[in-house]
Amino acid sequence: MNDDIAPEAAVLQKEIDSYQETDVFAWANNLVQYKDELKLELYFISKNYVLYRTSLAEGIKKQLEPIFIDEMLDYVLEGADKGLIVRGFEDAEAESNVLQRTQVFKVDKLRETLGWLKTQEREIVLFKEEEHDINHMKGVLVRVSHAEMPKPFYIAKVLPKSQVMKGKQGWMLRSDKFVPFDAEAALRLGADPQLLILDQDLYVFNQSKLKSLFGYDAKEASIAEAKVREIEEMYNLSFAEGIGMQTLLKGKKKLIKKLQKLEVGKVTQEKALEYADDLDLELMPDDGGRIIIMDEKDLTTFVNIINEDYWESPLTGERYEILAKRPLRIKEDEAELLG
Repeated sequence: MNDDIAPEAAVLQKEIDSYQETDVFAWANNLVQYKDELKLELYFISKNYVLYRTSLAEGIKKQLEPIFIDEMLDYVLEGADKGLIVRGFEDAEAESNVLQRTQVFKVDKLRETLGWLKTQEREIVLFKEEEHDINHMKGVLVRVSHAEMPKPFYIAKVLPKSQVMKGKQGWMLRSDKFVPFDAEAALRLGADPQLLILDQDLYVFNQSKLKSLFGYDAKEASIAEAKVREIEEMYNLSFAEGIGMQTLLKGKKKLIKKLQKLEVGKVTQEKALEYADDLDLELMPDDGGRIIIMDEKDLTTFVNIINEDYWESPLTGERYEILAKRPLRIKEDEAELLG
């Protein structure tokens, strides 16, 4: 197994195995008693998912709670009275009176962002406009804590470019007279609830913001997740200790897209192993007949085989990986040409 992949995959698998569902309604009820004493720390999220600390004046600190907490808390508390339910993305599309949820370990860029606070907090530098440029920031993350709360929670929002103004781009109205804007930059944040992180759960109040900020397409991911379950039911696979198919798929956009279109079951386990042997592909069974998947290379080979992406020319004997396939329908095509 690739030594660089193994530790990361093992950590991710541990997160998956230790996952415990949270209760957003209990969180909201519990938070009410601490609402006026919360500590909120604001960070910028850059386009490459680096976190930057911010320095806030006292007046700004008093604005954080209304912007980040109040509407989100009201949404959950009022929703509980109106029958609001929590549902995973894989269960159904978003609809009225449904709060969607996924797990943090599924959203790679969110895990990467939170990793700064969990493992690299000392390396987070203070945001300075002249060095970092507010136009290179794509979102904000707030860590919310209280002395009597066992763990902090996090709130993330997209930072729209339309709400950011640089010093040379605007004027200010003062005493009925426009004067030059004398700050390096200004921004405005809406109070609309977007993303809430509780332990290992991500509550999504606005699905488009999730895709915009962390590049996570929940619908595509849920389709791929369903395909993984089908594959695990159809084929007997043997993974290296501490990892599984979900962990090896993390960050592999090309492979995930292929899974979304894969018709599981067309190629049997026996045929897959036989074809791998015929083409000298490095895919082997263990003593129990299970297909060995040690790393992402093995997984890619396996998926390519069951998707029929390898081909040996009967004319030349050359072997190819097929990048695109168009089914050959000669009779239908001829009928179309003849009208």
